[in-house]
Amino acid sequence: MSTIYRSEHPRPQFMRDSWLNLNGEWEFAFDDENTGTSEGWHKGDRPLPLRIQVPFAFQSKLSGIADPAVHDTVWYRRSLDIPAEFAGKKTILHFGAVDYLASVWVNGVLVATHEGGHTPFQTDITEALREADNWLVVKAVDFSRDTTLPRGKQFWLDESASIFYTRTTGIWQTVWMEAVATASIDRVRMIPDIDRNAIELHSYFRGTAGRSLKLKVEVTFEGEPVVEETYSITDDRLNRTIGLRDLYDRGASRHWSPQHPRLYDIVFSLIEGDAVIDQATSYFGMRKVSIEGGKLCLNNRPFFSKMVLDQGYFPDGNLTPPSDEAIRKDVELTKEMGFNGARKHQKLEDPRYLYWCDKLGLVVWSEAANAYQFTEEYVQKFTKEWMESVERDANHPSIIAWVPLNESWGVPNIQVDKQQQDHAMAMYYLTKSLDPTRPVISNDGWELVKTDLFNIHDYEWRREVLEERYSTVENAIETMPANRRLAVEGYPYAGQPILLTEFGGISYKKSDWEGWGYSGADNDEDFEQRLRAVIQPFHGAGSVVQGYCYTQLTDVEQEINGLLTYDRIPKIPLELIRAINEGK
Repeated sequence: MSTIYRSEHPRPQFMRDSWLNLNGEWEFAFDDENTGTSEGWHKGDRPLPLRIQVPFAFQSKLSGIADPAVHDTVWYRRSLDIPAEFAGKKTILHFGAVDYLASVWVNGVLVATHEGGHTPFQTDITEALREADNWLVVKAVDFSRDTTLPRGKQFWLDESASIFYTRTTGIWQTVWMEAVATASIDRVRMIPDIDRNAIELHSYFRGTAGRSLKLKVEVTFEGEPVVEETYSITDDRLNRTIGLRDLYDRGASRHWSPQHPRLYDIVFSLIEGDAVIDQATSYFGMRKVSIEGGKLCLNNRPFFSKMVLDQGYFPDGNLTPPSDEAIRKDVELTKEMGFNGARKHQKLEDPRYLYWCDKLGLVVWSEAANAYQFTEEYVQKFTKEWMESVERDANHPSIIAWVPLNESWGVPNIQVDKQQQDHAMAMYYLTKSLDPTRPVISNDGWELVKTDLFNIHDYEWRREVLEERYSTVENAIETMPANRRLAVEGYPYAGQPILLTEFGGISYKKSDWEGWGYSGADNDEDFEQRLRAVIQPFHGAGSVVQGYCYTQLTDVEQEINGLLTYDRIPKIPLELIRAINEGK
């Protein structure tokens, strides 16, 4: 096997010690004639002709294949060596993401299927394993031309164009295994409550029936013990609230914020008798997101969002970041430019990105990868994937808003189609039912139904027009950017915070890339002045805008409207962009 890319733990919010990364070189094959199943490729007893670097999709350079053509059915194969430390435990196989329909075999035994290109899945493969010569086979089926599929920015035509980029097919996030006891902690939902100085824990278990077990919870802050409690387990679910009496330490708040990303560490131990049979480590941040008196608040104080739109694409990895260092660098660059948040656009981001946002202090708006057209089948696919997305990421303190729909993608006739309106309303209420602690935006940009934030996309570049347009609430809500009404009839503006969540998009060619933007700059000075013209109107007392999201962090393929090039080189000094973001 070659050097393993992306060797860091892929699930930093719920880690066990016994785990094995399966990234690296796998056997690979295109199956354009769709004969693999009938020819028995799933049995694992025949080699595949190509080699690919997992977790990179075959369209990317880092995969070692770099083929942009449409190949909707692909196969993977590799051997599995089970570590000795896994003996006597269950072996759980994890996939971070496989686009779009995955089937998984171990030694010819079908162990899992999963539909959804952006969400993780896992399966117990213990019974399918042999003492030696184990083979893992994965079949991935994509639907590149299907515009009703949740796809985000992946284009359905052959070549990237306009706002759409290279497709992703197959495995594109880390594959890994872990050893888990026969009775184990499945997951824990952690809900901070700063008003009560408490953390609410919803713990879920597997294999606990008929056994006398206890859950021990240990909370520390910067290595110092905070609280330790132990509970008897009588069911496969346990809800408890733990008070954190140290939330104010010698007058200093331990709340999480972008300025002070303070995190508590927490260890969950499943105990039988005197033995710890399962243990997982995690962390949480004590913070609150609310809307008070028409203001978006963080920790009960008004919060002005200075965000950047982040597509999460990379020159060599496409949707997959090349390394953990590259992920961290994106977060650090974002903060160095004076932004306090990022709107991850049309992509469920790698958990390692959210980890670094939690740790370094950057708020995130989590947005679904949308479809483009509406059908009843789309509704089923999208709803399932969005539910899995919220479940995966709800514990991250950095996430402060959920965005299931953007610019009427998937609901193109929402302005007049009651069925599409009902879908947007259903996604709003479904998200609130899964997580009542964060605001939900029903359709970011325009044609909003019921929504917690009133978000507008406006690529106007003239300063005087922006100043006038957003000087009063009445002017702001009556504007029609892209010739779209901001609210669907029957859902008038109801006093929500107004944010400009896409604007700018100034193109400036500073690399070999050719491309476009929403307006253009000729040189560094022109670019700086254009940035000032679109950002500074929202820093004065005369603006009703409570936050913004600048388009965008980096150039991406044919788009050259980034603050950074595609290779993450600043187009003008970072400190200059920071000064503009600070209203200087």
